[in-house]
Amino acid sequence: MLPLHDENPTTSRAWLTIALIAVNVVVFIWLQPRSSDVESTAFVYEFAAIPCEVTQGRPLTFAENPAANGGRAGECADRFDADSAPCEAAPSGTNCQIFPEKMVFVAIFFSLFFHGSWLHLGFNMLFLWVFGNNIEDHLGRVRFVLFYIAGGVVATVAHIAFELNSAVPLIGASGAVAGVMGAYLVWFPNAKVTTLLFFFLVLFVRIRAKWLLLLWFASQFIIDPNAGVAWMAHVGGFAFGVLFALIVRESPLARTVVWTGTYRDSAQGQWNNRFGGRTLDPSPPYQQPGI
Repeated sequence: MLPLHDENPTTSRAWLTIALIAVNVVVFIWLQPRSSDVESTAFVYEFAAIPCEVTQGRPLTFAENPAANGGRAGECADRFDADSAPCEAAPSGTNCQIFPEKMVFVAIFFSLFFHGSWLHLGFNMLFLWVFGNNIEDHLGRVRFVLFYIAGGVVATVAHIAFELNSAVPLIGASGAVAGVMGAYLVWFPNAKVTTLLFFFLVLFVRIRAKWLLLLWFASQFIIDPNAGVAWMAHVGGFAFGVLFALIVRESPLARTVVWTGTYRDSAQGQWNNRFGGRTLDPSPPYQQPGI
C-alpha cells in the first residue's frame, strides 16, 4: 500500500518538510557517488553510522573489513588475525583504521540523509510528504526538525542495540520518517488517506490512517532477515513517535510547550482529529464516525 494524499488540511505551508525532502534529494544526487559500487561503498563506510564503530567508539580497522584493505594489507597484515571479526580487540593507534578521521557519533546524523537507491529515497520522501506536513503544522518548524532528528537517532540506536557487532553501515531516513508516522497515528488516527493498493489489481482506496499505519508497523516483523532492511530502526522510530505523541496529546503542559499557539489552547479544539478529518473551522461539533 502506498499513501498518496491525506485529507487533513494544515494552517500553513510545510516548508520544513519540503526542505527536508529537498536536502535528501540533493544529497543523493550530488553528494553520494553512484558512478561505481566501489565508490558508493567507500562513501557510506566513511560517513555513515556503523554499529561496531558506535559501540567501540572508534573507526573500523582493515581487519574488521578485509575487503577494504586498499593496499594497506602489507602494513597491517602481520598485526591482525586473518579471522578477526568486527568489534574484536584491535591494536591501538589509527594507522590501520580505514578512515581514522571519521567521527563515528556524528555519522549517526549523516546517515539520516543517505539512501541506497532511487526507490529507497522515493518511498521515504513519499511517506514524509504525506504524514510530515501535519506534524510540522502542530509542532512548528524548529520543534519539528528536532523531533525528526530525534526520531532518527532513536531509530539508529534501536538498530545498533539489535546489531551490536555489525560492520554494515546503516543509511536512510526511514527511522526518522517512522517517528513522524508514529506521531500521526496518535494525533490523526481517523484522517482519510488516499492509498494506492496492490492486491491482484491496482486500486485507489480511501483508508483511515490508523489502519494503514498499523498494517505498515505490523509488516516490519515479517521482513526477511536477509533482505538488508533495518526493520528494528523502523520499529524504534515508530515507537518513539507514538510515545512522544501520546505524552503531548494527554498533557496540557506538554501541549503548551510543544505545539504552536494555534493548537495548544484546548484539548478539544481545532487540533483534535481523533474523530475524523480535521477542519479549519473548529466550531462544528465533532461526530465520531463508524469504523
